[in-house]
Formats: sequence, structure tokens, C-alpha cells
Amino acid sequence: MLQVSKCIPQGKGLAQVLIKRAATVELDWDVRQKSRFDATDSQGRSLGIFLPRGTVVRGGDVLVADDGSFVRAIAAPQAVLKITHCTQHGTPYDLIRAAYHLGNRHVPIELKPDHLKIKPDHVLADMLRAMHLIVHAVDERFEPENGAYATGGHGHSHGDHSHGHDHDHAQDDHDHKHEGHAHGHSH
Repeated sequence: MLQVSKCIPQGKGLAQVLIKRAATVELDWDVRQKSRFDATDSQGRSLGIFLPRGTVVRGGDVLVADDGSFVRAIAAPQAVLKITHCTQHGTPYDLIRAAYHLGNRHVPIELKPDHLKIKPDHVLADMLRAMHLIVHAVDERFEPENGAYATGGHGHSHGDHSHGHDHDHAQDDHDHKHEGHAHGHSH
């Protein structure tokens, strides 16, 4: 089994000819959001994927095997619900409302200017239909939005919450309140 321990987002920095020549691996969203999984590439090689925790593989990313070979990830078509607004009785604003309600439920969602996509869920489908949206079950590639704290599309990091000041002071000189923004991160 060939081990893969590195992911290059969208093959950044690699020559296009190398990316085009690379073996491919088609993976659905459920697999691509895991950091450890097995797969078989287009050359029939068994791959053991061991990426840093929190890494998400996106369609177009390039995986690097321990032998130096590249494997281009392809988002596999999968069952999703495609949500559009009713052109006769609705407006594109209806999609914004739907995205708000789905986001409030922490549903992975792909946002496009003219439609939304989510994983199949009959309860959510009924809610969306009640909002006068059109919901179709289709097989398509699924690339949901990253969370608000995702780092460049890969992984999960809250980063450094440092704040600049225009005066010098010791850390414990005063109470340091951060009004106007929250720092709670519950998951």
C-alpha cells in the first residue's frame, strides 16, 4: 500500500503538465472530509491516506505519495439535493433565506448564485419545500463551503486571536475586553 501524507491545495506551485499526468482518485464528500482513509487510484494502486487531522480534500487538490508520485483528487458525483427558487413565485432572496436556515442547523452546504446543494435529508427537503423552494434529488459533485474558521480551504484552525494596539502596556495592566466580537468557539 502506497502511503499519502501530503495534500497540495489545487496543486498550487506544481506545473500543469505534472498535474495532468498524475493518477486520479474519485472521492465523495464523506470520504474527502476525513484525514485517514484507504482508496484506489486510476492506476490501480492501493493508497493509505494519512493527512494531518482536520484536512479536507477538495476536488482538484493534489495528494503526494511517499514515493513522490502525485494523485489528483476528483470530487465524485454523489446523491445530493439541489435547491432552486421558483422563478414564477419566488426570488433569489429565497435561496439566501434557505442558506440561513440550513446554516443555523450546521448543515454542510454548497452555495452557488442560482442554487444550493445539501446532502439528502427528507426533513430538510420538506422544510425547503414549505419555503416554496424547488428541491430535486440529483447525482452531482458536492463541494460544501468551508467553516468560518477553515484555513485556506484545508484543515480547521482558529488562528491567532491577537489584536493590535496603538499604545504599549504590560499584559496584566488592565482588563482587556473585546467588545464587538466574540471569541467563543463551541463545536
